[in-house]
Amino acid sequence: MIREAHARDIPALLTLWLESTTAAHPFIPAAYWQESLPCVRDVYLPNARSWLSDKDGIQGFISVLEQQFVGALFVTPHALGQGRGRELMQTVQQCYPALSLEVYQQNKRAVAFYRAMGFSVIESAWQPDTQHATWIMHWQAGQTP
Repeated sequence: MIREAHARDIPALLTLWLESTTAAHPFIPAAYWQESLPCVRDVYLPNARSWLSDKDGIQGFISVLEQQFVGALFVTPHALGQGRGRELMQTVQQCYPALSLEVYQQNKRAVAFYRAMGFSVIESAWQPDTQHATWIMHWQAGQTP
């Protein structure tokens, strides 16, 4: 079941985010993500519209900033490959006519997923904080995955 997130969900989302982002980015030290948690808690999540997959507990979430930027899509590691990410992405694709996101180039699984969801690479970027290259990807309603 996909539902919109509420402020009371933030502690659970933070736990899921930290576990999932650390697992999805083994090329970045875990300490970086731990240090980023206050910013995610105090800035990103409160300023985003988020949905979560709440089947047998929260197993994934997606957050959209400024009605166009997918700032987070995370699924708990034990639920990967079960369609949770696809359901979450399809939910936001029904809400917005265009979306963009930034993904680490080394995160091959995520890049493949976003391509399958109809996103295409529009430019390369660099994250100075992590010293890793990213892709900026874009999706427009009406495109076929």
